[in-house]
Amino acid sequence: MNVLGSRERKQPPPARVVWESLTQPRRPGTRPWLELLPGEVEPRVLRAEEPSLVVWSSLWPDRPDDEIRFDIRPDGYACALRWTLLTPGEPPDDAVLGHLRHRLNYLINGSLRYSYGQ
Repeated sequence: MNVLGSRERKQPPPARVVWESLTQPRRPGTRPWLELLPGEVEPRVLRAEEPSLVVWSSLWPDRPDDEIRFDIRPDGYACALRWTLLTPGEPPDDAVLGHLRHRLNYLINGSLRYSYGQ
């Protein structure tokens, strides 16, 4: 798999909570954060190892073989969360790649983070 982008940032809750948010983003009783845009699809969890790893299928139907890997590690009470966008094929052009990276960063380090009240 080729790495198309990756970013790590601290998240306020413990690793277990972030893991649950990624494995069950639509769980009742949680603040909604996974708001998909037109042309995006609900990701499937391809692999999960509590509380340190989650791998999603692609959000983009025109890039069905891409995967999004989340590595979660404890950092005091909080945790560090790294997303990595992977593909088995060739990378898209720079404009598309910039959009994919921006979108993941917005969802994970924006929407998910703010769902915890931070």
